[in-house]
Amino acid sequence: MGLIGREVEARGIPSVSLSSALSITRSAGAPRAVFLDFPLGRTAGRAFDKAMQRDVVRHALDLVRDATVPGTVTELDYRWAADDTWKDGVMRSDSRQERFDTPQYQCAADASLADPECPTCVWLAPA
Repeated sequence: MGLIGREVEARGIPSVSLSSALSITRSAGAPRAVFLDFPLGRTAGRAFDKAMQRDVVRHALDLVRDATVPGTVTELDYRWAADDTWKDGVMRSDSRQERFDTPQYQCAADASLADPECPTCVWLAPA
């Protein structure tokens, strides 16, 4: 989301990312982000916890208004569990590849499909 956020911001639209992957969010250079140390896919808070979800969204909207330094990441204090043992299984099965600041394609044909005239993917066009 950081790469997309930077391009959206370059076009004058403020953005904020919700993240459960702090190192990736920082390395991708999101303009601003809210981080929850929760399992991936739970970036808005616990399922059915409307109060938490509202609080997460409120923090995100506040960050759009208040962040003055690009790359600001606000870490929320919510905890997924009493201890961090839930991370053990997640980290053992982590098979993510190296991250890059530029678009990566599986093959040249994929790169050639990036439409330079597309208003939502103009930054993906090969140079």
